[in-house]
Formats: sequence, structure tokens, C-alpha cells
Amino acid sequence: MASSTPVLCIQSVEASKDHAYDISSIKSFVESNGLSTIPSNYHSLIDPLDREVADELGAFIPVIDFSFLTSDDPQFHGKGVQELGRACEEWGLFMVKNHGIQESLIEDVMKMSYKFHDMPVEEKSEFADKGVSTPIRCGTSFSPKVESVHYWRDYLKVMTHPEFNFPHKPAGYKELAFEYSRKTRAVVRKLLEGIAESLGLQPNAIIESTGFDSGLQIFAVNLYPPCPQPDLALGMPPHSDHGLLTLLTQNGIGGLQVNHKGKWVNVNPLPHTLIVNTGDQLEVVSNGRYRSVLHRAMLNNKDTRISLVTVNGPAFEKVIGPAPELLEKEEPFFRSMNYKEYFEIQQKTSFADKSGMNQIRINAQN
Repeated sequence: MASSTPVLCIQSVEASKDHAYDISSIKSFVESNGLSTIPSNYHSLIDPLDREVADELGAFIPVIDFSFLTSDDPQFHGKGVQELGRACEEWGLFMVKNHGIQESLIEDVMKMSYKFHDMPVEEKSEFADKGVSTPIRCGTSFSPKVESVHYWRDYLKVMTHPEFNFPHKPAGYKELAFEYSRKTRAVVRKLLEGIAESLGLQPNAIIESTGFDSGLQIFAVNLYPPCPQPDLALGMPPHSDHGLLTLLTQNGIGGLQVNHKGKWVNVNPLPHTLIVNTGDQLEVVSNGRYRSVLHRAMLNNKDTRISLVTVNGPAFEKVIGPAPELLEKEEPFFRSMNYKEYFEIQQKTSFADKSGMNQIRINAQN
């Protein structure tokens, strides 16, 4: 294994106290050790209250018909805009149907994503995570060098816009990812037009003010292996995303939970839908009206879960603040900040309670 590959040096609870494991992939660690318990520094669900779920609320997660937003019929379009605004305001997460991305493309990208994670650690070492600004980075947990508690996931994160980067293996993955990234950006662009309209702005207001057409897109593949004690660990802790909108699809294995009015809710997507959640930069642009949503990844002890995620944000060099049109009638809740600066702060700070947003809040009660 290349010496540049970041590792987690942890003590297995099943091993003797002087036996530590170097972990550069939780998938490889699980497959090679046959655990029945997990290392103690993966215990992140200590409080039983953290495990409580309001299952009955899952049925109320909004579903947006994308064809309404693209319709030339004013009545259908208006209905789509109204429902989109309500979903952003009340949930910060919704499903999108009739989005136009072929199911075969999603399935092919999913298969290639598993092939990437299934490669030996040595083969992936050239993509080892060297910092948040690295165009292609592969690793485990979230930030193992500074964490006291680790997370049960391996990841690939790639900056796919404004410049397209991608691993050169496995063969054919790069081409599929390019097409998928391009099509998800098109969906996000139309959603941002609808969101702008729902705020009483011109359709292109958010796109132009954030430099979206030259904005950052990160393509991420998260792999969560079966966990022998899923009631003790998390795949990802509660967090919000740094961009404007995040699109997610998964391999049919549940695990995503969203925090709705202080309660955790399982997200069980309908067939052929994309999951979309609001990010920190949308909260800023909307001056707090559409808040970024806290979500987390739960685990199971039987199946491997894979999620394909595209985080779509402003242009790195853009200074982002509340939309000027909104400030004609209300005070700003956020100070403006360069998006690259915010991105680096958010990636390096604690996930808990959207702590990155504390750097730019003007009103602590917002």
C-alpha cells in the first residue's frame, strides 16, 4: 500500500490491546476480519434517543413532478413552482419524478461505482485524499486525521465541474460519470429556476448571482458495508451540504434519514425518483427562508449500500449573500462570503448543528 494513503489506526475491540489495524478502507477491513463487534471509536450512536425515528412522517416527504417545471402551460408550471417552494420551506428535501435521466444510465453508473470501490486498496492509492481541494480523492470515514469518532463508509469524491476530473479506472467509468454529471446539473439548473420563482425572483436570478453555470459540482460515491452493530455506528453523522442543491440516488438499500422538525425520518424513495436536498448556500441566498437540511446515513448488518451524490454549488470565486431583491423588504440574516472560503471552512469544521453556518450568521436566532 502506498505510503501516501491516509489510514485510520484503530484498536479492534476483538483484538488484544496492543494490536492495532491500519484502515484505509472500511470495506476491506470488514471483509478481511469477519467482525461480530466493531471498534469502540466507531461508536457514534451512544444515546438511545439518537436512534429514535418518526417512521409515520416518511409518507409526507414531498414529491415534485419535474415535468410541471418544464411545462409551457402556465397553470402546470405555476403549480410546480408552488409545490417546489413549499417543499424547500417545509422539508428541505424532496423526491423528483419525471426528471428525464435514463434509468439505464443510473444503473450503469452504480455498477461502475461498485467496481471502483471493489478494486484493491493498492490500485486506488493513487487517488488517496490529499485535502479538500484535491480534484480526485478517495478515502474512508470523513476526516480520519482529526476525528475522535470514525464513520462506517468509504468514499470517492471528484470535482466534475467547471472542469471535469475523474479516475481513469475502471474502464468506461469516466465516460458514464461525465454523462451523469452533465444531466444532473441540467436538472439542478431547472430546479433553481423554479426555486427563484417561488421566492418571487426572476427565474435566472439564483443562477446568475451564484455563477452556477461555472459553479462547483462534486460527484461523490459513498459505500457503506454491512456493519455488525448498526445500532452503534453511523455511515455519516448529521450534517448539511455546502452547496445549493444536492441530488442523490442509491442502490435500493435504505439508510438516508432527514431531520424534520427535530425528528429523524427514514427517506424511502419512490421508484425512478431522485432525492434532492437543500444546501447551505441556498439558505444564504434565500436569506434563511429555505434552510439547509440536516441528514445522516444509517447502517444495516446485511447489505452494502451505495449512494451516488452530486453536490451542486456556486462558482468558487463568487461572493454569496442573500438575494438583493429579498433585502428590499427584510434585514439580512447572513453576511456575504466567498464560496471557496465557505467550502473550506465547512469541510474542516464539525458537522454537528451546521457549524459552518455559524461563521456567517448575523442573527444567532436565525
